Amino acid sequence: MNKVQIFQDKKVRTHWDAEREEWYFSVVGVVGALTDSTNPTDYLKKMRKRDPELASFMGTNCPQVDMLTETGKHRKTLAADSKAVFRIVQSIPSPKAEPFKQWLAQVGAERLDEIADPEKAIVRGADFYRAKGYSEGWINQRLQSIEMRKELTDEWKARGIDQERDYAILTNEMTRAWSGLTVRDYKEVKGLKKENLCDNMTNLELVLNMLAEVTTTAISRSRQPETFDESRNIAIEGGNVAGSARREIEQRTGQPVVSALNATDKLALDTSIDSMD
Repeated sequence: MNKVQIFQDKKVRTHWDAEREEWYFSVVGVVGALTDSTNPTDYLKKMRKRDPELASFMGTNCPQVDMLTETGKHRKTLAADSKAVFRIVQSIPSPKAEPFKQWLAQVGAERLDEIADPEKAIVRGADFYRAKGYSEGWINQRLQSIEMRKELTDEWKARGIDQERDYAILTNEMTRAWSGLTVRDYKEVKGLKKENLCDNMTNLELVLNMLAEVTTTAISRSRQPETFDESRNIAIEGGNVAGSARREIEQRTGQPVVSALNATDKLALDTSIDSMD
């Protein structure tokens, strides 16, 4: 999907990659928006010439992506995902880039604080969700789910699994086992694109997702798998435990657990709140 994004009245062409679940931005468009250059293509060429490290980074991280031009034609366009855009912005000597730089610096400082004192990460996380309007009950469940997820990924690392792609595969298998849906299908049910799935779950969905993750972690620690396929089978087993709980809940309530509710109605995600009030 191609779309034009607006930054301070400047148009930036983008492309949504459904496979990677990532937005790609026209690099020339970003440069034009931040510099007001009448020839952003030439400006970008000069940037790459005076900054060899940037040139090398872009050569590795900025692919040619099919995008629509203003005339409606498809053209291969130098593009960058959000992480690569932030790196490019650091090389643009423009007042418009400063807010981006300050934001990056702040994120880095907060991350260092959290490493030194993990409790700060918990408090900051709660404040983040509270500011967005989530209920206290939902926030408590979400923070617990974040901790359970970390324990699971730590266990996977201990088994020699350290690639994001592999994490995604294992998570997908586990999610499908408990919910009956792949992560992508689950997002479609909730009307999501790049948004975090767990941030859009009801607290009942969060609990079952946590059960799948905790069970997967426990089985993995017990069996100590040596191959990726063994870890995949364990992820399915852990998901199946939560899947059985889901079906039991659905049988007793007469209602599906997997819900189309998302964070557009944050209070509704807390199923402990009486919706009739």
